[in-house]
Amino acid sequence: MDALEPAQDPLAELLPVGVLRLDTNRRVAEANHRAHALLDVAPGRLVGRSVMETFLDLRIERFLADGGGTTEVRLGAGEPRTVVLRAARTPDGGTVVVLEDVTELRRLRQIRTEFIDNLSHELRTPISTVSLLAETAAREAAADGVPERLRDRIAKIEVETGHLAQMVAEILDLARIEGGSSIVPEDDVSLARLAEASADRLRLFAERSGVRITVDADPMTPLVRGEEQRIGQVLVNLVHNAVKFSPSGGDVLIRVRPEGDGVRAEVIDHGMGIKREDRPRVFERFYKADRARVRGGGTGLGLAISRHIVAAHGGTIGVESEEGRGSTFWFVLPSRPPVVASREGDGDGDPTI
Repeated sequence: MDALEPAQDPLAELLPVGVLRLDTNRRVAEANHRAHALLDVAPGRLVGRSVMETFLDLRIERFLADGGGTTEVRLGAGEPRTVVLRAARTPDGGTVVVLEDVTELRRLRQIRTEFIDNLSHELRTPISTVSLLAETAAREAAADGVPERLRDRIAKIEVETGHLAQMVAEILDLARIEGGSSIVPEDDVSLARLAEASADRLRLFAERSGVRITVDADPMTPLVRGEEQRIGQVLVNLVHNAVKFSPSGGDVLIRVRPEGDGVRAEVIDHGMGIKREDRPRVFERFYKADRARVRGGGTGLGLAISRHIVAAHGGTIGVESEEGRGSTFWFVLPSRPPVVASREGDGDGDPTI
């Protein structure tokens, strides 16, 4: 063995990630071969180096001095690598640093996002053209006394074209969210008001389906901090699904109420419910349970999009269902911290809202 190379932890050498152990002075005490490779340093040459000598980056030195956590960095000069760096303090006062190379993952994600983006844009023009032609044909067929069978076929073309347009829009939306498109939670959002707005938006669709939508939401429910349009998108997705999956003559309830330090929104239907084996997968992309209760088409993307939006707001989403009895889709978002009123003479404090 090279005299400069200390004995290695056998377990650390089996890991596909780089591992550094720093002592209390934040100097490298141990480093596996993967860490040497990621840092482009000959085996055994890292031990004894300071953080600055190891990474040649003042930002990483500050990051580790502040206690660590998780961050993403670029390492190397010739062909930089994208590395996720995770650091945690050890009981003896040292620090363990894990380096995970995600360069290829980021490259593939970017390729996927660009492919879906380009494909979606290429599909929009022909779909819009077909939709316009179908709409025109439907009007002309109604005016010229075209046989009922042909009018039905034209109507079917209109419906299916609408499904295609919806799929393209949702694929593009999901690709943007998964590709890192930021959701900025900068609005003070009333879930009670959004519940009413979602019901109003979908009431005509529900009436055509023979379904009644009701809302149970106290206007004084605490506000949440979020992006109002995106949170509204979640509610519309859940209500739309509930209406589709409800029998004619059924009803859908949107309920909003405080829960702990957050606000809970529920969309309740009384349809056929979801099979036990399907429940864990309903939020997956393109997953559609094989249920006879579905009215109309669907892309299988709405719930996946909703899951990403809720997670980006620091919330949780889930479903409770009993086959033959109906389903309750719910999500909980953290409520906005109250604004404390300033006392006279304390300066420019905002009033309590």
